[in-house]
Amino acid sequence: MVKIAPYGAWQSPISAADAAAADGAAGWVSIGRTGGDDVWWIETRPAEGGRNALLRRTGERTEEVLPAEFNVRNRVHEYGGRAYAVLDDGRVVFTSWADQRLYVYTPGGTPEPISPEPDRHHGLRYSDLVAVGDGVWCVRETVTGELPTDIERHLVAVSVDGTVTELAASHHFMASPRLSPDGKRAAWLGWNHPDMPWDSTELCVADIADDGTFGPHRVLAGGPGVSICQVEWETPETLLALMDPTGWWNLHRVGLDGIAVNLAPCERELGGAMWKLGMQWFAPLGGGKHVVLAAGALAILDERSGTVTDVETDAPVWASSLSVRDGVVYGSTHYTDRKPAVAKLDLATGELTELTEQGPLPDPAYLPKPEKRTFRGPDGREIPAYVFAPTNPDFAGPDGERPPYMVHVHGGPTGSTSSMLNLDFAYFTSRGIGVVAVNYGGSVGYGRAFREVLKEQWGIVDVVDCAAVAQALADEGSADGARLAVRGGSAGGWTAAAAMTSVKTFACGTIMFPILDLTAWTSGGGETHDFESRYVEGLVGTLPEHADRYAERSPVNKVDQLAGPVLLLQGLEDEVCPPVQANRFVATLDGSGVPHAYLTFEGEQHGFRKAETMETALHAELSFYGQVFGFEPSETPRLDLRT
Repeated sequence: MVKIAPYGAWQSPISAADAAAADGAAGWVSIGRTGGDDVWWIETRPAEGGRNALLRRTGERTEEVLPAEFNVRNRVHEYGGRAYAVLDDGRVVFTSWADQRLYVYTPGGTPEPISPEPDRHHGLRYSDLVAVGDGVWCVRETVTGELPTDIERHLVAVSVDGTVTELAASHHFMASPRLSPDGKRAAWLGWNHPDMPWDSTELCVADIADDGTFGPHRVLAGGPGVSICQVEWETPETLLALMDPTGWWNLHRVGLDGIAVNLAPCERELGGAMWKLGMQWFAPLGGGKHVVLAAGALAILDERSGTVTDVETDAPVWASSLSVRDGVVYGSTHYTDRKPAVAKLDLATGELTELTEQGPLPDPAYLPKPEKRTFRGPDGREIPAYVFAPTNPDFAGPDGERPPYMVHVHGGPTGSTSSMLNLDFAYFTSRGIGVVAVNYGGSVGYGRAFREVLKEQWGIVDVVDCAAVAQALADEGSADGARLAVRGGSAGGWTAAAAMTSVKTFACGTIMFPILDLTAWTSGGGETHDFESRYVEGLVGTLPEHADRYAERSPVNKVDQLAGPVLLLQGLEDEVCPPVQANRFVATLDGSGVPHAYLTFEGEQHGFRKAETMETALHAELSFYGQVFGFEPSETPRLDLRT
């Protein structure tokens, strides 16, 4: 029999521990290069402090490859990237988080370091590993000073005997080193400040000298206003590149003469934002066909017909780490009602086979069914979003009561949200709190024009879009307009804080590892890392010309304008959004009379990886909403709010 209880106070079988365990997703899927049926991937384990384990499946057997003390992760750009490569002889080269060095592992042996020991902690970092001969090509970062922006980068070759060869330093940022099939040329991507890789990149090609070094490079494609997010050699004379000269990431064939041909022109995003190095959105199938990701959905591009056709599969979202062998696609799949899995899809038969165990799953009856919707902003612009309504077969709200809703703001801001299962969301929806995840102006997946809606408008467009969606849900009767929350992390934390200090739509906000002071979050301010240190110039404006915008929009300067209580959550080792920003905000907030809480977490960087951190954060957030919205959560420790 259905029980009647206030929204938010429903009892749920989905615990914070369940949600934390579900964050242990698998990714960075790859296959052996010289035949066989080995499949490799990285698995994140919250219960082991967020360690990244390297796994291999051969036939029906899955094994963890490395000893438990190794965390296969790197911090290039602070977001990291592809952290391992499998050599032709079965050895694997990988990066270890502890010292950021490269190691080689021979099956049955012990991992041995092959890159030099740095002079300082994490002073040399490696990412975007690709197997070449008896070693790897990769991107190396060298810390040269005390400021976060004191970084130099090179493309380097590192052999298993420890020889390091500098190959190129064409740009301040580089990615995707690739060897041509005949071994005579190299290709890579490069870009410079103030561009981000989704703004402008260049496709470079150079001849390889007898000593293995690169000669002078030529730019074949890209340039101002054109982004290239993935490149692969097709033949010794042609490359395949995902680029957006038309405003959409489409697949192009690029000759050594620089002539680029769009293989299937379409207004669909077949690529994405290169937040991590080594992401793969397409893989050639042969015969003029290619498997691609169209805004995360698996599709087949047929260059003969010039079409992109979605593949019917139970997995609506695939991660950008595609590999192909003999007509079988390997990757990390995501579902609306199941946990992510490493899987293979036989394109000839349509058979999808999961290679990883799902483990315990919540009863689907307690999982929200995502509703894809489009809302309208005040200017008439469309705002895509996914609505996750309160869902619990055991409970219903009192007659006449509408549920509280939280607006989830994704990070980036050049990021996106999708329909895939999020047990953090289910933790709340199964207790009677609705969630709406908004792809506000600036989000990826809708073309360059949509991304650039946010140009110089960060803190305005994102706030307006999130507020418009929340208000629309209230106006239609789906949500209680007096009990709306905004929550997000990183750039989402910025938008949550900006919303709480600029509009009155939201009664409270959860602000996680946020940006709060724009002036300090620049290369001159010294409070962020090199990769994003000039990102704000495109999002807000250049300095010093627009210094007033930086001051006017920064939540740290508008604490007195808060619309309601706030909860702040911060990792103490965060180099992207350092705790000093949240510290200043809270120092101003203390004594203001506004109820608030500030929780910090040792050993956490940007985003939370440890199970205990995630559980504590979810408990705190639920208690916070209960105190603000007037319900008593069941079995949740009470969060102490101060004023």
